[in-house]
Amino acid sequence: MKALLLLATGVVGLIETVAPRFVVRAWTRVAFRNSGDVEPREWVYAGARAEGAVFVAGALVGLYRLAAADDPSEANASTRADDFDDADADGPSTN
Repeated sequence: MKALLLLATGVVGLIETVAPRFVVRAWTRVAFRNSGDVEPREWVYAGARAEGAVFVAGALVGLYRLAAADDPSEANASTRADDFDDADADGPSTN
């Protein structure tokens, strides 16, 4: 599930990086009632392109980390075991 969300974020970021005017126009239609009267400044497109690049970079880093993990069940088991003291690992004491 996490890989799917990272992949979707990467695809959206790629679209935003390649076609920032399309994305800004779509969000302008969603955000404003009279979107025809609104004209974004030129820096908005550069900002949208930068945001898309950050999304792509974040998605790639996240996907790399998921792929680099040998076995997610082992990683979760080791972190869960580290959360308990040695005394707690033996079970409840019967005093």
